[in-house]
Amino acid sequence: MRMNWQGSIVAIVTPFNEDGSVDYRALDDLIEFHIENQSDGIVVCGTTGEAATLSKEEYSEVIKFVIDKVNKRIPVIAGTGSNSTITAVANSQMAESLGADAVLVVSPYYNKPTRKGLKDYFTQVASAISVPVIMYNVPGRTASNIPADLVVELANEIENIAGIKEASGNLEQMSCILRDKPDGFMVFSGDDALAFPAVCMGADGVISVAANLFPKEFHDLIQAALTGDLITARELHFKYLNIIQLCFIESNPIPVKTGLSLMGKVQEEFRSPMCRMEDENKTKLMVELQKLLVQTNTYMTEIEEL
Repeated sequence: MRMNWQGSIVAIVTPFNEDGSVDYRALDDLIEFHIENQSDGIVVCGTTGEAATLSKEEYSEVIKFVIDKVNKRIPVIAGTGSNSTITAVANSQMAESLGADAVLVVSPYYNKPTRKGLKDYFTQVASAISVPVIMYNVPGRTASNIPADLVVELANEIENIAGIKEASGNLEQMSCILRDKPDGFMVFSGDDALAFPAVCMGADGVISVAANLFPKEFHDLIQAALTGDLITARELHFKYLNIIQLCFIESNPIPVKTGLSLMGKVQEEFRSPMCRMEDENKTKLMVELQKLLVQTNTYMTEIEEL
């Protein structure tokens, strides 16, 4: 099963109320914000969505809410990976039953499987569902890397392994995947700062954290790169590079969610062990965010003072 999705796909945050419950009103508004500003897809319940701290009931409810609200206007990709193959299979089957367009399956974290174990894991998940599987390689979080040759092997052998979010930070590894992959296999940068060079090499776009703050601009950046307008793409890349870096000055999603709270879109609430941002870092984020919002004049021109 080969799809043709391209562009800036946002890894959406999960807003919380002060009492710790999911803020569905804010989530509703965020979804409309992204559709109005041309995000090309939404990943729900990924790392940025604090999925690891959601209860089983919340996890399925948030996925269903996003799918129903989006209503097929753009693709919805549910994060379903786990460090247990059985759990990843069950999560993926649940997401498919709720109407997810695809699943994003992170490699098993903490237990550091071998190459054979990784292949078995992705094979079992893909064989249990019919919707596309997008593998997710993020060694900084999982402590293991999916080798490029294994990515290509799985892409060739299993039809509904349809793409990868490559967040190793290694452009050479991504180059090898792009060189050797079968036609139609999608490659997305999982690092916002590498999205521009990745698309220049042939990637299909980015699954982005920073697009939570600037969806239209990240859509424009990726579209410019995809269509060969490298001058525009390069200008946007450097314009937003500082905010991208600040989005990772502390563990994701702390900075990006703080930025959304400064924009008045969510409450500054996290699930432990995530916590509020250090004041010094928050000030840096606020200054850069305010500068960009004033320049774009797209969403607002003032941010509340700390």
